[in-house]
Amino acid sequence: MARIAKGDVVARRSYKMDIYFKVCDLYVAGDGKEHALLRGIDVRLLADAPVDDLVKVTPADVAAHWRNIMEKSGEWIRRAFTRRQDTLPFLNRGGEIETFDVPGRVLHVDGDPDYLELCETTYRQLAVPYHTYHVSEQEQPNRIGDLLRKHHPDILVLTGHDGFLKGKKNFADLASYRNSKHFVAAVLAARQYEKSRDDLVIFAGACQSHYEALLDAGANFASSPRRVMIHAFDPVFIVEKIAYTPTYKPIPLKEIIEATITGFPGIGGVETWGKYRLGAPKSPY
Repeated sequence: MARIAKGDVVARRSYKMDIYFKVCDLYVAGDGKEHALLRGIDVRLLADAPVDDLVKVTPADVAAHWRNIMEKSGEWIRRAFTRRQDTLPFLNRGGEIETFDVPGRVLHVDGDPDYLELCETTYRQLAVPYHTYHVSEQEQPNRIGDLLRKHHPDILVLTGHDGFLKGKKNFADLASYRNSKHFVAAVLAARQYEKSRDDLVIFAGACQSHYEALLDAGANFASSPRRVMIHAFDPVFIVEKIAYTPTYKPIPLKEIIEATITGFPGIGGVETWGKYRLGAPKSPY
C-alpha cells in the first residue's frame, strides 16, 4: 500500500469513499496508531481518521470530481442570473433612462485559503463586490472588528471548517464541535460593531456547525440545522441572493435556502431584508 503523506487526496474506506479529503497533518493518536487530520476538498469538514482506513485518490479521479463540481456550480450560477433577471426592478424598460446596479458589498473571512479562492472566482462571476481575507477560525474573533471598521460591508461571511467531534453525543454543547465556538465568538464580536441584523447581514458556520448557537449569537444565516456537510459554495449563493434583493423587500426564506447547493438540511436562518439598490441614470463616463 502506498504511504499516505501530507497533501495527499484520500478517501475513507469505512465511509465507502463518500468524501474526498486532503491530508493536513499526520500524528500518532492515543491508541498508538498513526492518524491523519483531514480537510474536505469541496465540503467544509474537518475530520480525523486512522491512516490504515485511508485510500489515495488517483489524480484522474480528483480531476473528474472537480469537473463535476464545476459543472454543478456553473448550473447554480446560471440559475442565479435567471432569477435575478426575473426579480430585479427595472426603471423605464423602454430604455429612455439607462440604470445601474448597486448590489450589497460582502466581507468574506475564511479559514481555508483554497476555498476562499474558489469563492472569489464565484463572486466575480456573479458580479458581487467583495473583500476577502484568509483568517484561521481561531483568530476570526480577534480580527473581525478591525476588518469591519476598515470595509463597512453590508454582508459578512464567517466560515472555514468545522465538524462534530467523534465520540461526542451532546449536540447542544459547543465543546462537541471543532470550531463552532470560534464562529460564535466572531459573530458576537461583529455584533459589537453593528447590532442590527438589518444593517449588517451575517452568514456563519461550516460543516456540522452549531446552528442554534450561531443564530443566538446574532447571525442571520448559519449552518448546519441537521448537522450535515455544507458545500464550499453555499455561503456565496446565500450572499448573492442578499446582495441582489432590493432593500425594500424581505427575502423569502424558502427562496434563499433553495438558492444553495445543500438546502434546508445544511443552511437555515431568519427573515432578512435585501441589500440591492437600483441607480439611474448611468453615467456615460
